[in-house]
Amino acid sequence: MSPHPQHRPEWRILPGLSDYAETLAAMETTVAAISRGDAPEAIWLLEHPPLYTAGTSANPADLTAPDRFPVHAAGRGGQYTYHGPGQRVVYAMLDLNRRGRDVRCFVHQMEEWVIATLAEFGIRGERRQGRVGVWVTRPDKPPLPDGSPREDKIAAIGIKLRRWVSFHGLSINVEPDLSHFEGIVPCGIRDHGVTSLVDLGLPVTMEDVDLALLRGFEIVFGEQARPDTPTACAGNASCEKLP
Repeated sequence: MSPHPQHRPEWRILPGLSDYAETLAAMETTVAAISRGDAPEAIWLLEHPPLYTAGTSANPADLTAPDRFPVHAAGRGGQYTYHGPGQRVVYAMLDLNRRGRDVRCFVHQMEEWVIATLAEFGIRGERRQGRVGVWVTRPDKPPLPDGSPREDKIAAIGIKLRRWVSFHGLSINVEPDLSHFEGIVPCGIRDHGVTSLVDLGLPVTMEDVDLALLRGFEIVFGEQARPDTPTACAGNASCEKLP
């Protein structure tokens, strides 16, 4: 289901580093206004200062450096995650009342959005059953003990819904300090690492990623959505619920 052109989301790029608590409060206000019909759908592109967030199922043992950065109780499902400079955070406030009330398929579309964005840079992003987010295979790294290829997480995806309006969204590692992830066990996954577009050897800027996100959104959600864009959920459509 595609929205009428007049319902296309309002895109905003927030300058600088956005305070975590203030941004979440503003998102709560915006989602409430969208739910009432008083505001258009919204997509915010931003960066946070370095911080860790803990979901409701976070294991305290996975916070390996509790004093390194501020730790926020996110009030979402999931475990620990990191946000910081060089990571493009995308908060997508979309009205599923007009886009189809199917949570699993919406999460699948969010994953497809990331995959389409990465494809702009020649990166093959993939889903993995039982592992949230979008992953890239690393043939340049030693394989796992069982012989399977090592994979790195390049993007986190998650949503929360209130009255069928979405909160949160996704984050893509553009050029963050990857050592910052060492203070946690990201999402409780120990056997695989994290990477970024620049770590993969691509001299990509945040502006490049923003343009690719816009084009990817139109492919998956827009009026020009590809006929072959999946409408049924396949693979891992679990919800990470980013803070």
